[in-house]
Amino acid sequence: MRRVLIDNDNLLGPLRAIPAVESQIDAIRQLRLSYRGADASELQYIQTQYAELCGWLYQDAGNFRSAQFWTDRALEWSYAAGVPDLTTFILARKSQLAGDMRDGLTAIDLAEAASRQARPDTRLGAIAATNGAYGYALTGDSRNANHMLDLAHTLITDQDMDPSFSWGSWMDDAYIEIHRARSLYTVGNHADAAEGFRTAIENLPPMRHRDKGVYLARESLAYIGAREPEQAASIGLQALGIAEATGSARIITELAKLDGQLERWQSVPAVTEFRESFDGLIAHQA
Repeated sequence: MRRVLIDNDNLLGPLRAIPAVESQIDAIRQLRLSYRGADASELQYIQTQYAELCGWLYQDAGNFRSAQFWTDRALEWSYAAGVPDLTTFILARKSQLAGDMRDGLTAIDLAEAASRQARPDTRLGAIAATNGAYGYALTGDSRNANHMLDLAHTLITDQDMDPSFSWGSWMDDAYIEIHRARSLYTVGNHADAAEGFRTAIENLPPMRHRDKGVYLARESLAYIGAREPEQAASIGLQALGIAEATGSARIITELAKLDGQLERWQSVPAVTEFRESFDGLIAHQA
């Protein structure tokens, strides 16, 4: 059921999945009243996984308060479940959430905490390093941001991964390079960021439909930063179609920035098309 909800989220966005995930959490909590021993522990573990997923869905929906609530519950319950790998993964997720909230120092601190706990035969160290890199970019430290991303590549390349380990199955070289592009954009290197996004997006698996929309939106911002409004608007339109299908607030938030920055280039036909389409999406959602 959880796997189906994750796949549904990537295709259709968080708003359709959140009610079902919260319902599952309530059902599991009720079930736990009737079980003891190993069955109770297994239910605790499943409940923790659902709480982490719920936090992620709210994060994608742009509701950071609820995202923090559920991710904090997941961290708390992970200790009760007694699964150190899950605790480490949630620490890394909290680093990612802090980055989305533009709290660079907290993103770095939580990534370092996750790195200290990460088992060497898992992707956890690479996930922590990647999220920590964006924290460094937010503080303006491009040298350490690049160092952490290089470290993430090394960790997933050189380590003999436990084949049974499922957390962070999406962690690959393309994912790391997406985050390098985001870090480059954050420190003001817009042309290199645009090229990095383009290369990494081409290597994304088809199933990561919503994620592609997020990355396209960020690529469009990199192009407008490089003063290429026609390219920015064209890519923004691609992201807009995915935003309409998924309702992802992360895509819409980035496109709202693009819309404002394109205002000075209204004479460009592609810009006019994007801005009219974006206004239509916002009006429809209202």
